[in-house]
Amino acid sequence: MNLKRIKRICLGAASVAVATLAIADTTGNVIDEVAWVVGDEPIYKSEIEEYYQQAQAEGQSFPISPYCAIPEQMAVEKLYLNQAKIDTIEVPENAVQNAVSQRLNYLVNGLGSKERVEQQFHKSWNQIREFLLDNFRTQYTIQQVQQNLTKDIKPTPADVRKFYANLSADSIPYVPLQVETQIITFNPVIPQQEIDDVKARLREYSEKINSGESEFSTLAFFYSQDPGSAKQGGELGFHNKADFVPEFSSVAFNLSDPKKVSRIVETEFGYHIIQLIEKRGEQINCRHILLRPNVSRADIDTAVQRLDSLRKEIVAGVFTFDDAARYASQDKDTKNNKGIMVNPQTGSTRFQMQDLPHAVAQRVEKMQPGDISEAFVMMDEAKNREVVAIVRLTNRIEGHKANLSDDYNQLKTMYEVVAKEKILKDWVEQKIHNTYVHIEEGWDNCEFQYQGWKK
Repeated sequence: MNLKRIKRICLGAASVAVATLAIADTTGNVIDEVAWVVGDEPIYKSEIEEYYQQAQAEGQSFPISPYCAIPEQMAVEKLYLNQAKIDTIEVPENAVQNAVSQRLNYLVNGLGSKERVEQQFHKSWNQIREFLLDNFRTQYTIQQVQQNLTKDIKPTPADVRKFYANLSADSIPYVPLQVETQIITFNPVIPQQEIDDVKARLREYSEKINSGESEFSTLAFFYSQDPGSAKQGGELGFHNKADFVPEFSSVAFNLSDPKKVSRIVETEFGYHIIQLIEKRGEQINCRHILLRPNVSRADIDTAVQRLDSLRKEIVAGVFTFDDAARYASQDKDTKNNKGIMVNPQTGSTRFQMQDLPHAVAQRVEKMQPGDISEAFVMMDEAKNREVVAIVRLTNRIEGHKANLSDDYNQLKTMYEVVAKEKILKDWVEQKIHNTYVHIEEGWDNCEFQYQGWKK
């Protein structure tokens, strides 16, 4: 909501009558109308319309009329934001900037260009950025207030058992098939000539940029192999050092001249050249061009053969899968954990089939615990490159209704969600009870989520 474009008018108890009127400029022309008042904060009709337009642009739907749901949501936000002032909550600006950069990159990737994003939102790029900055600041602030309100929820096993016992048969969730797996990966060996060719191309790009023959952003758009930034001319948005792998950060954060191009940087993702755009405190915004050496089918076949040989030795009992993962796997996320895969969404070792990499899911779907797959080729999504892998199925939990013995953590999470929702709902309704609220005629014919708005 772009609240800055409208002069705020204080509508406290002494000026309640203003809430029933349209807001006019010095010439008497109506420029806006007040729909709600919460405390001394007005909610303007124009704000609600703008919110609705943005929701439509992002494909958001509402369970009830948006002219009921949106002002109520805005009113609840004001209650939380007022509490944030009382608690002197401040959201780290770098977190907001990072979130906005990621959101903008997502929008550009989805729609194809900045121009299409502007068309979708009916705003300029800078207006969209400011809009998102306001929204993320609000969102993060509210989240912090909610965390403070619910921080004392620490369910005990007795709490979870009681919660489970009180669930109706229809409320007990169905848990789909889950599996636990181990993985070993090999990266195909890349011939030195391929590496040399990539470096030569990057040196050529650097010379063109430094001589003024080409723009960095143009070359990045056409040639960078980073799908997440190429469409933005290689621009990565504002980030902290910790957001990048160390090899990249050590070079990028030492750049000082936006007109200069960095040396070639090797990371686990490939080879890069970097250009500084702007420094802002502890953050930088930079561009990069990423190139990866080509991996031939022969190189992949060689890696498959190596990994199949290792599998045979594991099956024969020469090594355990745990030891082989520790000493031979090139998957840095799992090799020091006996190859055990961890679900990034839950932090658990259990995966539903749709949460596994597709190629892994295809192999383990029909395997039994203890089975080890033959070597196969899969895409490492994080690095956007092919690797060769074998997987071992360590556990298979068939689909079932949740129970305490098999699904304690899931039920614990359910309990926490329900308990937090109750605390927040009770808090909001208590705040509504203790806060001046006025809803203009025509805006109050709604079944609201929270009780007490209509006074």
